[in-house]
Amino acid sequence: MLERLVGFDTESSRSNIPLIDFVAEYLAGWGVPFWRVPNAAGDKQAIFATVGPADRGGILLSGHTDCVSVEGQDWTADPFRLRVESGRAHGRGAVDMKGFDALALAAVPDFLDVELKTPIHILLSYDEETTCLGVADAIARFGCDLPRPTAVIVGEPTSLDVVDAHKSVATFVTTVHGFEAHSAKPYLGANAVMVAGELLAELNRLADEMMERGDPSGRFDPPYTTVHVGRIMGGTARNILPKLCCFNWEFRGLPDLDPAEIPTRLERFATAAALPRLNRFGEFGRIETVREVLVPGLAPDPGSPAETLAKRLTGRNGTVTAAYGTEAGRFQEAGIPTVVCGPGSIDRAHQPDEYITLDELAEGERFMRKLAELCSG
Repeated sequence: MLERLVGFDTESSRSNIPLIDFVAEYLAGWGVPFWRVPNAAGDKQAIFATVGPADRGGILLSGHTDCVSVEGQDWTADPFRLRVESGRAHGRGAVDMKGFDALALAAVPDFLDVELKTPIHILLSYDEETTCLGVADAIARFGCDLPRPTAVIVGEPTSLDVVDAHKSVATFVTTVHGFEAHSAKPYLGANAVMVAGELLAELNRLADEMMERGDPSGRFDPPYTTVHVGRIMGGTARNILPKLCCFNWEFRGLPDLDPAEIPTRLERFATAAALPRLNRFGEFGRIETVREVLVPGLAPDPGSPAETLAKRLTGRNGTVTAAYGTEAGRFQEAGIPTVVCGPGSIDRAHQPDEYITLDELAEGERFMRKLAELCSG
């Protein structure tokens, strides 16, 4: 199954429908009911399936079908052809997270062989690597034409540790619009780059404040909300006042951070300080910040049905946090108990020659068999 899934190039910039067609055909072959959930453009789809009783909610195994790009990476072999050697299965998405998808699908015959009293649902999404919005339309249908799960396990690679919390991720583009003039006469225009520098300095101050505020729980690494600027573009020549300067920035917030705090404070600074400086010689410019993506964090929910189940499935006694974002927060926002737990290590994701070990896949198979046992008891 993993070989088939890896064989589909489902980089986030591409359609995942050929993979979904394969999954739909596979499920139909086992007589498992499923629903396709297309995006607005019609070029991508999620798929939701239920094994077991159709009159109640059950345990949802959630995975994504998209993967990150291989462009510019030095792969030993074709990244979209599974290569097994030395106990490792290599391929783009092998660990993040087609390994979990394959395990859930391959377990369908086992789920059918037992008398499930609690249904097992499978949801495979799209665009997790870019926006984590590929589950949103399916979630909106829970309790309508799709059964509402009682607990969700998002199978991102956690080495089967039970992750009960992760940070939010919010990304932005800020654009400073100035006015071009000769650099010898700056009073004839507005320098977008220099004012952007003041906004960057304010983000640095906010980053320092978040670091000082820290993590009261003491569970996250790093133990604070991070603020990061990753790209800046502006200007055309040394002797021309820049007309435009834009920069891409993000924050990764602790679960208790109000997602509006940092952008609101930057906007307040822009209005009170940066914009007056930009327009000190005339009403030349403006400053705009646009949020691109907001991935909600996952907050701890001690003793939740999802946490309790995942601990039973894995034998773990405690929970951990994750440094990366997932779709889990979207399920939690909908009021569904959710944890993140899957085979393999996130440390191997997004790299050339990405892999999941055969031992980790075997652990995942035991996880699925245990789930079938618990849901039939």
